[in-house]
Amino acid sequence: MQKPPFRRMALAFATLLGALLPIAACKVRQPAPSADGGIPAAMVKAMRWQEAHPIQAKSPTDWTNGAYYVGVTRAHLSTRDTAFLHALQAMAQRNRWQPWNRYYHADDLIITYSYMHLRELGLPSDLAPADSILREHLHRPHEWRAGTAADEKKILWWWCDALFMAPPVLARHARMTKEPAFLDGMDRYYRQTYEMLYDREERLFYRDGRFLWTGQPTDRKEANGSKVFWARGNGWVLAGLALLLEEMPEGDARRPFYLGLYRDMADRVRALQPADGLWRTSLLHPGSFAHGEASGSGFFTFALAWGVNRGVLPRSEYAPAVRRAWAALAACQQPDGRVGWVQNIGYDPKPATAESWQNFGTGAFLMAGSEVLRMR
Repeated sequence: MQKPPFRRMALAFATLLGALLPIAACKVRQPAPSADGGIPAAMVKAMRWQEAHPIQAKSPTDWTNGAYYVGVTRAHLSTRDTAFLHALQAMAQRNRWQPWNRYYHADDLIITYSYMHLRELGLPSDLAPADSILREHLHRPHEWRAGTAADEKKILWWWCDALFMAPPVLARHARMTKEPAFLDGMDRYYRQTYEMLYDREERLFYRDGRFLWTGQPTDRKEANGSKVFWARGNGWVLAGLALLLEEMPEGDARRPFYLGLYRDMADRVRALQPADGLWRTSLLHPGSFAHGEASGSGFFTFALAWGVNRGVLPRSEYAPAVRRAWAALAACQQPDGRVGWVQNIGYDPKPATAESWQNFGTGAFLMAGSEVLRMR
């Protein structure tokens, strides 16, 4: 028996919707309407879930916790909710204000960003360990500084993630100590990474030297033949640029370089945003994993909203992209507060699921919410 026309149309629509659901992917309970869009409540819930489920790759002071607590710091800045402040204070006291122990590795610096925030609030703090590792990072000899010809470690900051992990804390420490040498060192190493990993044509960063495009058959490429540009890697860079610009003096002669890079990347990232709001793990081959990813998207959302809020990106062009992104990120949060759809630790595009989470993904969510809240 032939189905009536309206039933055939309904069946076709349901089939199409089923095909599209893996792309949108993050569809859970939406927050109740409120004057602030439910953003502060969602942020507190995410933080509380993460505090109850601690995780680190190597150490409580490693980069995963460092990035997470940057999110907690930004959440406190935007909301002034003492829940975030108490989490920061407890973390600093547990860690005894220490970074991790690899002075040559940018990843081990980012935890100090939160320590500096507590100092600037006038709270009891000990920044001597932070000062020590930052000085050693810039000046103490290590083979990474000279570069090794045998692998991708040809410069100190040889992977693009480092541009989130080190520059903001070096610039902040330069401002707080009134020692411009920290900013000078930051600029020197940043430009090395820029020259090595930035693709001026695509206006995106390769994750590291293994992905550089030379036009040879051996180059790493996506299934569609495109260059490999990892969403979270570029999210690290763009979010790091926003944090860096916030610390650089307005009159610094080097600032136009960083502001220009920020605007170029922001324009490219906005153009690559899928219609559902979430960026895919592979920026130039979004079909490789046809679902959104929360950590790269969170960092992008933070960075774009930061630019709108500071008047360095046109609101009319970027605010709609930010709102789409935040709506999709909010849908990635589970009812218990966990932020899902976070790609696990890696260095290239890989899939995520509703159940995959990482503390740095929560950090990206908190960073995004902190600036979207300011933008409303």
